[in-house]
Amino acid sequence: MQAYVVGGAVRDELLGLAVQDHDWVVVGATPDDMIAKGFRPVGKDFPVFLHPDTHEEYALARTERKTAPGYHGFVFHTAPDVKLEDDLIRRDLTINAMARAEDGTIVDPYGGLQDLRDRVFRHVSPAFAEDPVRILRVARFAARLPDFTVADTTLALMRQMVDAGEVDALVPERVWQELSRGLMEQKPSRMLAVLRDCGALARILPELDALWGVPQPPLHHPEVDTGVHMMLVIDYAAERGYDLPVRFAALMHDLGKGATPPEHWPKHHGHEGIGPRLITDLCKRLRVPAECRDLAVMTAREHGNVSRALELRANTLVTLFERCDGFRKPQRFAQMLLASECDARGRGDENHELRHRDYPQAAYLLRALDAARGVNAGEVAARCAENRARIPEAVHAARVSAVKAALHDVRD
Repeated sequence: MQAYVVGGAVRDELLGLAVQDHDWVVVGATPDDMIAKGFRPVGKDFPVFLHPDTHEEYALARTERKTAPGYHGFVFHTAPDVKLEDDLIRRDLTINAMARAEDGTIVDPYGGLQDLRDRVFRHVSPAFAEDPVRILRVARFAARLPDFTVADTTLALMRQMVDAGEVDALVPERVWQELSRGLMEQKPSRMLAVLRDCGALARILPELDALWGVPQPPLHHPEVDTGVHMMLVIDYAAERGYDLPVRFAALMHDLGKGATPPEHWPKHHGHEGIGPRLITDLCKRLRVPAECRDLAVMTAREHGNVSRALELRANTLVTLFERCDGFRKPQRFAQMLLASECDARGRGDENHELRHRDYPQAAYLLRALDAARGVNAGEVAARCAENRARIPEAVHAARVSAVKAALHDVRD
């Protein structure tokens, strides 16, 4: 019985990255052997055990066979005579198909070390094509390790999988899981680029794929192409270390531009109204959490108003706060401002002047919101006791007055 650290822990250690978790493969053992040593069984589809002290996962070496389309269509086999190489060959990429023995020796039967040096994502075997989730994983790894490229043979295989309809068998929860993890990596645009290169983006996120080739005014968008702009915006959100809802909102903010009629190009009049409907449908399809959905919808609808904030009247500002539920959820409103700032700064290359220009809109709107929230709605309502129908109007007017006083130079 021998135990090996496998997969991501070996890869990240060799890359000099922080190792979060250790996964182990055990060769030459049965479930009874593991239980006799104090391991606790937890696996449903195949034998996985928790170490009695470290609680790390130990899986018996196994082989697998494809029996049906999709992610769950596999039959697994474990036995004491299954070799480590048999287990590693079922993994997705060569850099994930290495193992470290307990004495520190690296077991690398499929060339993972060389691919690490060459910064290449390469599939281990033709079995890669049996699991469509691997397309999403490669794309996510590209976001995490942006200096890696996908081997030509692997990209060709991914395209074949897309053409064969394998991607269509992905369950929504798994698509969202991999997408959300990729958004939280170092350079999310690389994930989108890989998905687009193999044709998967058009199948799982057609609304997003539609943004490429759609022009924008070059004065404000030096990159012109809406898809390119969106990738700059999401990468800026990642650079700033923003949380998942803000990054998702940045990803979705211009979704409506892919559906505006060509006669409205390049200014895309009305895309703020189209985008929220597309986002709502997309989030329903992928079962995106409400926190991410609601912020994305608000950002798509309001980011134009945020950019024009310094020109808006006090009455319009208060109406904006009301529409965004800013009085009850000021933190979400602040998140929307972060996503909107990513839209303003996610332009051009890293040294482009538009990435570093002042963005006073956020502080201006937060100051106005703070003033409006300072109005005691209860006191205003008490003054309208004889005409309760006037309460909403009176509260709104009081908030407008507070905003005018706080901003001084805001227009009437």
